[in-house]
Amino acid sequence: MKKFLKIIGIVLLIFIAILIAIPFVLESKIDTIVQNYADENLDADLSFDDISLSLISSFPKAEVSVENLKITNRAPFEGENLVIAKSLSFEMGMTQLLNGTEDPLEINEIIADELLLVIKTNKTGAVNYDIVKESDTAETTTTTETESAAGFSFDIDHYELNNSAFTYIDDTSDLKFYLTEINHDGTGIFSGGTSQLDTNTEANITFAMDSIEYLSNNSIKLDALIDLDLEQEKYTFKENKGYINALPLEFDGYIQMVEAGQQMDITFKNPEASFKDFLAVIPKAYAKDVENVSTTGNFTVNGIIKGLVSEETIPTLDINLNSTNASFKYPDLPKSVRNIAIDASVKNTTGNIDDTFVNIDKLNFQIDDDSFKSEIHVKNLTTNQQIDAKLDGVLNLANITKAYPVELEDELSGILKANINTSFDMNALETNAYQRIKNTGNVSMSNFIFSSEDIINPVQINTADLSFKPGTVSLNSFDALTGKSDFSATGTINNLLGFLLSDKKLEGNFNLTSNTFALSDFMSEEEPSAETTDTNKTPSETTSTTESLKIPDFLDCTITANAKTVIYDNLNLKNVKGQLLIKDQTATLKNMTTDIFNGQLGLSGNVSTKEAQPAFDMSLAMQNFDISQSFKDLDMLKALAPIAKVLQGKLNSTIDVSGLLDSSFSPDLSSISGSAIADILTNNIDADSSPLLSNLDSKLDFIDFNKLDLKDLKDLKTKLSFENGQVSVKPFTINYKDIPIEVSGSHSFSNTMNYNAVLQVPAKYLGSDVNQLIGKIDDSEVTNLTIPVTANIGGTFTSPNIQTDLTSGVTNLTKQLIEIEKQKLINTGKDKVTDLIGGLLGGNTNTKETDSTTTDTPTKEETTKQEATDKVKEGVSNILGGLLGGKKKTEDSKAQDSTKN
Repeated sequence: MKKFLKIIGIVLLIFIAILIAIPFVLESKIDTIVQNYADENLDADLSFDDISLSLISSFPKAEVSVENLKITNRAPFEGENLVIAKSLSFEMGMTQLLNGTEDPLEINEIIADELLLVIKTNKTGAVNYDIVKESDTAETTTTTETESAAGFSFDIDHYELNNSAFTYIDDTSDLKFYLTEINHDGTGIFSGGTSQLDTNTEANITFAMDSIEYLSNNSIKLDALIDLDLEQEKYTFKENKGYINALPLEFDGYIQMVEAGQQMDITFKNPEASFKDFLAVIPKAYAKDVENVSTTGNFTVNGIIKGLVSEETIPTLDINLNSTNASFKYPDLPKSVRNIAIDASVKNTTGNIDDTFVNIDKLNFQIDDDSFKSEIHVKNLTTNQQIDAKLDGVLNLANITKAYPVELEDELSGILKANINTSFDMNALETNAYQRIKNTGNVSMSNFIFSSEDIINPVQINTADLSFKPGTVSLNSFDALTGKSDFSATGTINNLLGFLLSDKKLEGNFNLTSNTFALSDFMSEEEPSAETTDTNKTPSETTSTTESLKIPDFLDCTITANAKTVIYDNLNLKNVKGQLLIKDQTATLKNMTTDIFNGQLGLSGNVSTKEAQPAFDMSLAMQNFDISQSFKDLDMLKALAPIAKVLQGKLNSTIDVSGLLDSSFSPDLSSISGSAIADILTNNIDADSSPLLSNLDSKLDFIDFNKLDLKDLKDLKTKLSFENGQVSVKPFTINYKDIPIEVSGSHSFSNTMNYNAVLQVPAKYLGSDVNQLIGKIDDSEVTNLTIPVTANIGGTFTSPNIQTDLTSGVTNLTKQLIEIEKQKLINTGKDKVTDLIGGLLGGNTNTKETDSTTTDTPTKEETTKQEATDKVKEGVSNILGGLLGGKKKTEDSKAQDSTKN
């Protein structure tokens, strides 16, 4: 109160400065005088739009008005407003303008519109209202001002405070007090030592301490006649009647300013003592219209507030609320609340704020045949609250809205049974000091439906049974449904009260069994933001701004799961077993196994929904997967190895993969990276359904993948890595008959290919003519000759572009045959060479005559070698021409396209 009066005094000093300046209005500007006064005396910034004097509109009185007055703090509250007033005006007789400062100045009316006063104390104890400058002449100035003030007479006919507000915030004690929509008017005489103030007040009040609102926008009304002893600074309540919401209260007593603070002795009570008064205390938003409510029984509230309000103490408190055998029934609701008994008190016997305690010794009621009894005791209200409570009874939750007009987003249902004793302090909840949380008893629930913004679908709890022991809560049984899912659970909860009464997360260990478990049923959805309409964003950016599934943030638990069927996206996983750790919107999978695609899948890793777009990091172990089915249903496998869909058989593979998830919780293929090792056990290949294999067949007549011996694929293993939408395949070898084929290269997730297949083709597959030539050479080395044929594979898997390099094969074969033949000629001698060449060339052993003009005649041996070489080349060229032209092409076609590309 003393702080408040100090602020009032500061404002009045400004008013006095204005009044003193009025006699000089004809010689100087009032606003200059007021501004100079503020600059000299205030450690704050004063501003206003205008100060005006009117002698016409208020005739025969004079009116002085100040528009948009503002007092703004300096450090440590720099920039914050202490006082704001849209307008301040006061009226006085015109003759008062001619008075000197030694004569009393009689003010007849003061009006303030939209005045806001904000009082603050920060965490260091600094206050925002300490704005008067200190100076050496302070004592002299104070004396002078006192003498001058004695010459003022506020013989007020009327004063008003319209649509105003007052805020008090004390960060040192986490206390907040708000008065809003203040409308106050009254009359009084302030010129003598004693005066009388007749007031009418209406406002809304909010009071909170330690983040708990004890009054929440409650309306108050007070019509009071107050005796003012200005010399003793004592204010005594005489005839008065107030209301908190619609609860009438009468006050007696006084408040007196003393050096240490404010001394008070106030008693109050509700005069009518009706139970309807109790309903009137409840805010209108919750109690609705109580005028037509039928009530029985009594309700009394009385209290004594006595003692000193100072920096260290508060008054002693003795406030009591009592009701016996009461009932109420709203006219539009079918149920009534009966047998209401209330015995509650707020007490403080020492004046130390920490010694304030609340006792609710009895709070009982009955709806239909269900009765509920409770008692609660709270100590240390302003520090570490100590709470002891006992609850015992049965409550049909559906009856709450049938007996009381509470508006809920979802209709309540279910039967709650409780018999529990609890004792804890708030610090224990916040620090998980379970040894100081003592719970005993049990709670059960049946047919309850729970909804929350953190989950998509309501959870229907068929049965739940919890038993409470010191430090822990045992979940004995839990059977529920949500969406397409059913699940049962047992386990332990470590901090149920911390979850229910504060912002702590739900911690525990659970065993979960389910017949059907749809993962999407347990994810919350974020609202799409306006950014989703931006068509210039990338797919990953768009996914992050559209609605996405979220792992509930309130969970911090370990779940050991055993589910017959888990539905994830388009997959049905069977016999899912393993452990799931959930914390900070991250689910960590440990030793998870499931049956899928006629095989088994093992998973380890994590999924996080903490960021705007969910992310994952997984290790997958696949065993005996059905190849065709898995590559049909899994987009990621399709992207990694599109060719595999033509294979039939089993797949063993390990994949390490990380990336982002899209809005349906499926991997965003453009973001994933990792590596894979695959072991393919194939029992059939459908080459005709693959454009790639069909095209390769048509390019090489000696290859027919439909006739591939599956034994050659028995030990096929591949390694690949992938990043930024690109898959790189390390070289691996498959065998077609006795033709080894080495494959390597890469492809993109859009199926663009860049592969090389190198075939080591034995010479015997090059046609009958080549075989006849080799037979004539009659050498084992010739029969083992191979030609490396390279197939460059581009295009896409559905529209491949294949080019083969057979020219190099022809050259290599020719060189090898010539070299073998040369060695045989050298080793067998001139005669053997002549016979052999003659046989190869059709039996003609005669040599041609040489040109008589030739100066350098080759020997017979050299001539024979050259002719043999030419014939071999010609024969090989003709053979390869037929091979490269295809089996079904004409001789002319072979001659024109001897190197088919």
